[in-house]
Amino acid sequence: MSFGIADLSLIPMRSEKSDRSEMISQILFGEMYQVLEMDEKWVYVRLIHDGNEGWIDRKMYVPVSDEYVVKYRSESPMLTTEVFNIVIKEGDYGNKLIVAGSVLPFFDAITKKMRLGEDVYTLVSKMKDVGIDSLRDLIIEYALMYYNTPYLWGGRSPYGIDCSGLVQIVYRMAGIDLPRDAADQVNGGQDFSFVEEALPGDLAFFGDDTGAITHVGIIWEQNRIIHASGRVRVDKIDHQGIFNEDLKRYTHNLKVIKRIIND
Repeated sequence: MSFGIADLSLIPMRSEKSDRSEMISQILFGEMYQVLEMDEKWVYVRLIHDGNEGWIDRKMYVPVSDEYVVKYRSESPMLTTEVFNIVIKEGDYGNKLIVAGSVLPFFDAITKKMRLGEDVYTLVSKMKDVGIDSLRDLIIEYALMYYNTPYLWGGRSPYGIDCSGLVQIVYRMAGIDLPRDAADQVNGGQDFSFVEEALPGDLAFFGDDTGAITHVGIIWEQNRIIHASGRVRVDKIDHQGIFNEDLKRYTHNLKVIKRIIND
């Protein structure tokens, strides 16, 4: 059984072995994955933290030892919470710009050093101190950090993000791991039928006439939702769904509200 780790800011995960195929997700710096299949040009991987699977370019594959995997999986991950951070690899004159939600394996808060496989990196920028005690307020703070980020199918970063990617990365930075896709995220938490019952940080799920879940967003305050549709935006929400204030019409039909945080 082989494992690898992302030493780039973003690694595209694709549905097929082609640069032209659909990007289903992205692997962020410091995230580990299991190798399920490999050929001359492509590697089929499964992410450790959410089980998502896809193909990555073999040139982006960085293997790690069994000993490293055991230690990595035994520690709680340290995640970056600034929109962007800079890290420098020892012996390398260049730096890497990494995004919010990246993992800093074996991070030393004093030296600001971390270890990715055999390489040692140093965090150049400062870690964000949000100074927020409420988990719900923290989730809203992180969600608004992505405001106006362009929509990108399969995206998980401030360069571009999709609806379930926004929900997943925001919750992950707050210490809660969720599945990658909205259709799986809806299976967790406690059901609520009325928008009036929702609290900041609750998740609202939307779907089509067949009942399939096609969209998800984060409740901010009563009748407001943060979601990725064209860009990360704030819109009105009621019992019918999301009312897009730019288009002056409903764009998503509400199916259920889920409470992930147990207060």
